[in-house]
Amino acid sequence: MWDSLWQKQTMAMHFQEWLRSIRSNGGIKVPESEDFWSLVPSFPLSSFSLSSLSLSPSSLLGIGALASLTAYWLVTRPRPMRPPCDLQAQSIAVEVGGSWPLSSYWCISVGQCLGFRKPGQPYQWISYTEVAEQAQVLGSGLLAKGCQPNPQQFVGIFAQNRPEWIISELACYTYSMAVVPLYDTLGLEAMVHILSLAEISLVICDREEKASSLLDNKEKGITPTLSCLVLFSDFSDALEERAKKCGVEVLVQEACCHILIFYCRLMQPPQPKDLAVVCFTSGTTGTGSFVIQQEDVSISYLPLAHMFERMIQVSMFCHGARVGFYQGDISLLMDDIKTLKPTFFPVVPRLLNRIYDKGSVTSPLRRALLHYAVRRKQAELSSGVVRNNSLWDKLVFNRIQASLGGNLRFILTASAPISPTVLSFLRATLGCLIFEGYGQTECTAGCTFSMPGDWSAGHVGAPLPCAMVKLVDIPDMNYYAKNGEGEICIRGHSVFRGYLKDPERTTEALDSDGWLHSGDVGQWLPNGTLRIIDRKKHIFKLAQGEYIAPEKIENVYMRCVPVLQAFVHGDSLQAHLIGIVVPDPEVFVDWAKERGFMGSYEELCQNPDVKKAVLEDMTAVGKEAGLKSFEQVKDLHLHPEMFSIANGLLTPTLKSRRIDIRRVFQEQISRMYSKTAT
Repeated sequence: MWDSLWQKQTMAMHFQEWLRSIRSNGGIKVPESEDFWSLVPSFPLSSFSLSSLSLSPSSLLGIGALASLTAYWLVTRPRPMRPPCDLQAQSIAVEVGGSWPLSSYWCISVGQCLGFRKPGQPYQWISYTEVAEQAQVLGSGLLAKGCQPNPQQFVGIFAQNRPEWIISELACYTYSMAVVPLYDTLGLEAMVHILSLAEISLVICDREEKASSLLDNKEKGITPTLSCLVLFSDFSDALEERAKKCGVEVLVQEACCHILIFYCRLMQPPQPKDLAVVCFTSGTTGTGSFVIQQEDVSISYLPLAHMFERMIQVSMFCHGARVGFYQGDISLLMDDIKTLKPTFFPVVPRLLNRIYDKGSVTSPLRRALLHYAVRRKQAELSSGVVRNNSLWDKLVFNRIQASLGGNLRFILTASAPISPTVLSFLRATLGCLIFEGYGQTECTAGCTFSMPGDWSAGHVGAPLPCAMVKLVDIPDMNYYAKNGEGEICIRGHSVFRGYLKDPERTTEALDSDGWLHSGDVGQWLPNGTLRIIDRKKHIFKLAQGEYIAPEKIENVYMRCVPVLQAFVHGDSLQAHLIGIVVPDPEVFVDWAKERGFMGSYEELCQNPDVKKAVLEDMTAVGKEAGLKSFEQVKDLHLHPEMFSIANGLLTPTLKSRRIDIRRVFQEQISRMYSKTAT
């Protein structure tokens, strides 16, 4: 009996030592042995003593099972992400001057590179080797058609996102030529200006319709330098005959490549300081410090004519990763995503807002469960844990994750500010890294980027290694650098040389010390990150002299549940603001029904009581966001048609065309002001 009791006592002592070792070595809180015994029903603490210790086989099995589960949890528990720097000091002040050394490397990949698909079919892939070969072949063909292998040779690319776009771009770079992207929504005047200013003689097109529009300009005599069109696919005899009459040669890309049989040239790659691209756009974007792997795949649907998507693809190619192109129809994008199953998803905030709206639920029970699950995931995020395999992911968030392919590792959002509420919600529900970047075309996309491990919202991160960022005073708007506020200025290797053949605008953007003045207003936060708080451009005064930054106000209003798009208008002759609002068609009808309003989407837009309810909701959200009274709209017009690129009210980077919107809604604007004046 004493021998049996001694064995039990020894086992209990060993078990206590095991618990203490977990506490000391694992860095976790484990109950003391007495607390542990109090949790086990078989061992009430009041009656427990070594003399009365009697462990039944079932108790021993229970202890063993607990020990096994504890050990399994220690091995498999989620590990927090280690940030690459001190998150409380993400950037530091430096003396202005000097330069940074650049490092470079070659990445040679033989894996899959560019992907495409036809409706209802899986993705087909072109390897890196095939892409390089096709680029050299096409580049040699361009030289045979009169292009010169130097950075002063501009080649236009007028096409939607597709593998041939990238191959054409690389063909130009292979022989030191510069690329000039063109796109549909430039309009006739801008297209003619670009072709004439860059003296473009050869344009690569994806469709006959685009080639035809270029011939329209040639026939009118307003683009005299245009002499050759290269199409991705076959074209009609009528187009060829029409082109011949105005002195333009038309070729299929495949035929241009066949010229290599007779005209082969060795590669003549550019030098580091040579011009690569002339981009006639302006956007706010970011590129990242996350780790791209060869196994990663990105979906390409944002315009390749802009720096955001271009830098995304360059980053993917540098790591031997894959890029799959959408079918060219934005309505089929979600189907493309489900088929491709990307690991990297570059987005603009408007798209994330739509995903956020779809994630909302109306059932009180489901809403309570969703909010609780989000809070639990956000608690993990605050400790640095990012995962998509928790209980909540499997029970609550699996559907929204599956809608984006189910394989996402990271998302990059740029082009406009995103609501902290939306960002925090999606970081929890999607279970992947979501970064926010800031920059513009003039600094080759990004200049700041949120840091891995920092999952706070409301800022755009710290400066990238390629850029220095400073704030300068804006006295008219009461922003001063001494207070950590001012216009954002960027300097570094990524800053552009200037505007093509426009020294006056170049001098306005670049000062004598090489600082690019962005026109955005920023604020340094205590941890060294940058927050965008205002806009120097697109500001105007009201009649009382108050400065208004409409884009800031619009970004606040778009946080309202029923609001999809918002346009804020005012001028120096008026004392208050008015707005044009496009309700979200996916939630507007249900939102109105909850408030007792019935009718179709169009009927609700005409209902004055619904308009009043929307205005009250916008005012409440604006007040919560800290908008001043004069920054709130006093009246609005509900419009049932979305602002889009097709109707000319959005730019290709999905920014509002403010002049065009004012022109289209001039009647409604005048009516609202006349009503409030009476």
